[in-house]
Amino acid sequence: MAALTSRLWSCFMPPKVEKSPDAIKFGIFGAAQIAPLTLIIPAKSHPEVVVQAIAARDRSKAEAFAKKHGIPEVKNSYDELLSDPNIDAVLIPLPNALHFEWAVKAIRAGKHVLVEKPSTSNAEEADILFNLPELSQPNAPVLLEAFHNRFFPSWHLFTSLFDPADVDHVHSESMIPWWGTKETDINFQYNLSGGSIMAMGTYNLAALRLAFGAEPVECLSCETEAFTEGPQKGCDWNFKAKFRFPGDRIGEATTTLKGPTWWTPSTVTVTTREKPVADSKLPNTHEKTQSRHIVLHGLIHGVFWHRIDVTDVYTVRDRESGRVISKNQQKTSHKAYTFKEAGGQFANLPGDTHWMSYRYQLEEFVNKIKGRKTQYWVSGEDSINQMKMIDMAYEKSGLGPRPTSKAAL
Repeated sequence: MAALTSRLWSCFMPPKVEKSPDAIKFGIFGAAQIAPLTLIIPAKSHPEVVVQAIAARDRSKAEAFAKKHGIPEVKNSYDELLSDPNIDAVLIPLPNALHFEWAVKAIRAGKHVLVEKPSTSNAEEADILFNLPELSQPNAPVLLEAFHNRFFPSWHLFTSLFDPADVDHVHSESMIPWWGTKETDINFQYNLSGGSIMAMGTYNLAALRLAFGAEPVECLSCETEAFTEGPQKGCDWNFKAKFRFPGDRIGEATTTLKGPTWWTPSTVTVTTREKPVADSKLPNTHEKTQSRHIVLHGLIHGVFWHRIDVTDVYTVRDRESGRVISKNQQKTSHKAYTFKEAGGQFANLPGDTHWMSYRYQLEEFVNKIKGRKTQYWVSGEDSINQMKMIDMAYEKSGLGPRPTSKAAL
């Protein structure tokens, strides 16, 4: 318990480092609650990142936020932030409906962009954003959808434990307890592109795509509970969806923003098909197969609840009749807060026990800006496909995809 407490303390209170002369200066759009996790805390331990300025629609909120987090400058508007030549990059943690507009404007202003997920309101916006002509020019700005959990060592260890081609079924779930949300939250505002699929569900849908190593062929079903009146009308607070992937493999995802009182970790569970394995101790009349059941606990925030449970099922059958002769299981568990702990091909990658997923993400974002090699990246094509899957679910649910903004077109 002492070790856990110490690690959690260091995650939220990381050691401060001296900043390099050519550090990337960030501006933040809005006094968002997620901004400290996404950027402010991880920036403390990164020598090449300085959080320089913030702008919000309410200047008084921006000033209070800046004072609380030690941000030197407060701008009068988002446009003023973008026009400052001293700002190299921006974090966009605004409500979903504003991601597209301000990401486009930031790219056109020559700023590197770290945009919260989901990157846009729908696939139409994503296709425009990630294919902006400015992104294909020499010395183009860097654009990244902030899927922080995919940069964490536990995710890479998890995916190293199976071959996507062998995956037969995937299930992913997440939740926020009822007391963690209220109807006035941006996640429940339709005009801000709210909804459980947009909020937590995007993590779960991404887990299916990545585990299968493929895009869904169709959404077989998407059951939702949603508001039917007021500004919340059309916003789902929970969903359960089933997708068909190539090879008639099934992926299922579920999320609720009004869950039970006790908060439980997000998970993704992968089940592989049976594969023959050699066993010299068996007679020729017998055959042995192996299937694997892998559960990643703490899919979204690996620093909490994190564990990977692996169950290997070995089955011996009569080769002619198919009769099961014996079946046994072997169980193992793993944890990886650093790449060293993940081992294998990851062992020499940078990291520390106080690095949260956001810090690993920031490391790669800076590497990309600096022209250095990145070990992992979320491509524009990946982000477009992610929004296509979200649209697919909303279309099947009958609620329809979130509306497109015309502000930046």
